[in-house]
Amino acid sequence: MSFGNKATLNTGAQISTLGYGTWRSGPGEVGQGVYETLKAGYRHLVCPHLIDPMVATAVKQADSRSLRISPSYGNQVEVGEGLHKALKEIPGLKREDIFIVSVNRISKLWNTHHHPKDVEPALDDTLKELKLTYLDLYLIHWPVAFKRVKETDLFPKVAEGVNEVAIDDSVSLVETWEAMTKLTKSKARAIGVSNFTPEHLQTIIKAINVVPAVNQVERHPLLQQNGTIIKYAKENGIHITAFSAFGNNSNNEPLLIENDTIREIGAKIAANPAQVILVWSQVGGHSVIPKSVTPSRIRSNFEEIKLSEEDIAAINKLGEKPKRFNVATNYNPKWDINIWDEAAEQGAKYKVIQKK
Repeated sequence: MSFGNKATLNTGAQISTLGYGTWRSGPGEVGQGVYETLKAGYRHLVCPHLIDPMVATAVKQADSRSLRISPSYGNQVEVGEGLHKALKEIPGLKREDIFIVSVNRISKLWNTHHHPKDVEPALDDTLKELKLTYLDLYLIHWPVAFKRVKETDLFPKVAEGVNEVAIDDSVSLVETWEAMTKLTKSKARAIGVSNFTPEHLQTIIKAINVVPAVNQVERHPLLQQNGTIIKYAKENGIHITAFSAFGNNSNNEPLLIENDTIREIGAKIAANPAQVILVWSQVGGHSVIPKSVTPSRIRSNFEEIKLSEEDIAAINKLGEKPKRFNVATNYNPKWDINIWDEAAEQGAKYKVIQKK
């Protein structure tokens, strides 16, 4: 089921349901990962957006040269290098064959740059680093604005010595989305969002009358999003792309690939647990963007396997007690804002500023 499936966006463009994400890929490996991915047959590429918030502070303190925090995350240029190497060396591969997504570049439109005047410059910088003339899809990464500061400070603090980011409640989602809609299609052929709730979506659609092509959200067997998020997406023609398909180990949570149900299904059909999760993630026409820099895993993730209705039902049952791994109030530094209305977010100082 993984190989070659496509979904049609509300723009008419087609997107492969199995993509490749570069989140948390370190410099020196991500470019080759992109090359191996395209060599294996993937045609949906999500460019890096951000270092994992859970490890950002530790990296800053270590002044790591191998995983530096910079306006471009140190990876976007490497992604471009891997992409252009593939275009040069893989017979018959053309730019138009690849669906390239960027989740708002850190230096401009990461949370510190939600101001409308920063939107197009951010896109221009992304295109420059990737050495491309257009993106197939450009996304707002989070429905959260941080204080606008110098480009290299991705997590501006509320005060010196306080491990909490400074939230900016002067910019609304509607303002940022309106700026996104003004981008020329010669630069961004489709626009969308990430980590938006149905309420956030409803607000920007009602205000601007432009429906996002995609909502990229955390989705996996423990957080299936079949209720409000997927229901709203289907009703409004919004495509769902899943990130953190295997969960997120930043909090040392048990890995989904070690779940007994997943492993038993994999053993039954001669597939590894990652393959089982990726195929399940595409049921219903959704996309999923796993990350790996290991050539053998990149290839195995792309292998075509099938799940029975019984297998799918067993995995669906895992979602009866939802578990979200990516909660901003647990990040380091802390984001003191309620995005999802999770228990851990209750009592947060800020709420998402949807409109003024």
